[in-house]
Amino acid sequence: MSELRVTSSCRIDLGELEWHTSRSGGPGGQHANTSDTRVEVRFDVEESASLGPRQRARLLERLGPVVRATAADSRSQARNRELALERLRSKLAEGLRVQTPRRATRPSRSAKQRRLDTKHRRGELKRRRQRPTRDD
Repeated sequence: MSELRVTSSCRIDLGELEWHTSRSGGPGGQHANTSDTRVEVRFDVEESASLGPRQRARLLERLGPVVRATAADSRSQARNRELALERLRSKLAEGLRVQTPRRATRPSRSAKQRRLDTKHRRGELKRRRQRPTRDD
């Protein structure tokens, strides 16, 4: 695999990704479990040659100039690399998703009637909770 497929129109060369490993947190002592299994992958949006101008602008606006993903779930560095790459892919895919604008609609007549009926029932309930007057 030489590229990360983010969406159908966006593929990122794996050479553009920057990998860092470090020790995972958790129990251990006296130099036990000293393998570097925590993985962080970084993608520089501004310097990427794989992105088009609109994709770059959208990612910069939504995610910033550098996108990071980390994984320390597994005791295996290879598995954490897979997890970090998948998390990066999902972040980028979400950042590239075009959001459809909301179209304002009017409530239907039955929706208005249901709302008024609910308000009336709630008002009646509250009215019945009041103390009785001397006339009652």
